[in-house]
Amino acid sequence: MFTKSRIAVYSAQIDKTAYKNLFRNLFSETCTIKFWDGEDITFGTGNSAFKIIFNEPLPISDIITNPSVTLGEAYMHKQIEIDGNIKDVIEAIYNNPKSFLRNKGKLNKFIIPVKNSLQKSKKNVSFHYDIGNDFYQLWLDKTMTYSCGYFKTEADTLDQAQENKVDYILKKLNLQEGNTLLDIGCGWGELIIAAAKKYNVKAMGITLSSEQMEKANKRIEEEGLKNLAEVQLIDYRQIKDRSFDRIVSVGMIEHVGKDCLHEYFMSVNKLLNNGGISLLHCITSLKGGNNPWLEKYIFPGGYVPSMSELVTIITDESFHLIDLESLRRHYGRTLEKWTENFENSLPTISKMKDETFIRMWRLYLNACAASFNSGNIDIHQFVFSKGIANELPWTREYLYN
Repeated sequence: MFTKSRIAVYSAQIDKTAYKNLFRNLFSETCTIKFWDGEDITFGTGNSAFKIIFNEPLPISDIITNPSVTLGEAYMHKQIEIDGNIKDVIEAIYNNPKSFLRNKGKLNKFIIPVKNSLQKSKKNVSFHYDIGNDFYQLWLDKTMTYSCGYFKTEADTLDQAQENKVDYILKKLNLQEGNTLLDIGCGWGELIIAAAKKYNVKAMGITLSSEQMEKANKRIEEEGLKNLAEVQLIDYRQIKDRSFDRIVSVGMIEHVGKDCLHEYFMSVNKLLNNGGISLLHCITSLKGGNNPWLEKYIFPGGYVPSMSELVTIITDESFHLIDLESLRRHYGRTLEKWTENFENSLPTISKMKDETFIRMWRLYLNACAASFNSGNIDIHQFVFSKGIANELPWTREYLYN
């Protein structure tokens, strides 16, 4: 008869065999796996690019059926350690066409979405953005712009890239003095402040984060722009009796949810004046979906739309699509800069947040950088108008002057 200890040893051997079969074709780079019993095994030829250390076995069935949550939680709780760069590990998964995680570790389009009501949307936004301005200012740029930068050269700093991005968006909107501008999901207010200062437009920003609103309005007062700019704590669906010449949204529609995409564009249609221009800057994917680990721990209620979904809805609302541009590589670089700042700020962050939070955010920043670098996800800027916008320049040269 088998004793409990012998059964445990036998089960561990079965698990290790399954692990070896699973990891044999998982990565595009040579790697080493260290098991809980101390055994090392290298997959591939040459030197290992990284080592993955399993401090304890994880159920193989959980890895196969829900890899992002299972492996993500295992890293958060130190069941897994990584000797090397986390970003490189995830890129090696996405860059290997034979890896089962190339598909299952990406976005899951089969997750049943829950419609984001006004109350649920505010709760979801607060979950991510109201964890402390003091935390975000440690690793964002000086303007606290929490979206993809725009790198004109390899030497551009994060501060320069974010300034470039805001300037680029404002040029695409073809702002004219006296225009009215709405920024849906305005963050900490940099875009509307820049628009008011550079173009003398009447700018309104809206957010569902109370910490963002307080910080943005404080900046507006310090800049002496209260006569031109304001930030309100309000959902875009609640704006009444106002209309705008320009509407911009940067990194917000990913929070809207699949079931509310049409509602977003219908709202823009109602709020945008005839002949007005709107710019949407957002993360996209080939098929649309979300990542279960990100949904659970980082962005509840999130949904990354496909480019085709957005183009279809834009045309369904009778908007004229003027310009469409990918900035994928720019977001990969932005996330690498954020990650570097995050790691450099750990002495301070560790006094504010516990180890599980730190490992969770380290994984989030690195995984997102890997996803953009490998093309798992993309980011696009859509420029569209309500009616004909013939005042736009004939060519795109004005964007680069």
